[in-house]
Amino acid sequence: MWNHNFLFHALEATPLPQTENDLFHETDPALDSSGLNMEKYLSVWLQGDGEDDLPTAYTNMYVRTATLDPVKNVGFLQPLQGRTHQIRQMLTVDQKAFLKGWLQKTNPSAWEESGEHFQDIFEND
Repeated sequence: MWNHNFLFHALEATPLPQTENDLFHETDPALDSSGLNMEKYLSVWLQGDGEDDLPTAYTNMYVRTATLDPVKNVGFLQPLQGRTHQIRQMLTVDQKAFLKGWLQKTNPSAWEESGEHFQDIFEND
């Protein structure tokens, strides 16, 4: 199985150089949010058939919100959402455009092999 993660600041269209694992792997869960300066993120997980860096078809996408206080190194990761209508509501138009362009450029044949249910995620209402 092929997979890839993008981490966005909540309303920005360009992903961060770090992944969800990079930023949240060594953070403690925030037990109380008082006194915290939380930054909001969207974590996007892409999955597909294939291995390592070579997808043969894109099959699934999951999105979750996350918050992090980078000074105190504590945060919250929300559960992954995998339903098309949830994902479409969570991502901005510009984030969907970035992801669609990246998927098409990274491996055009994998994009073509993806089902309509996957490609429909990136259409704007």
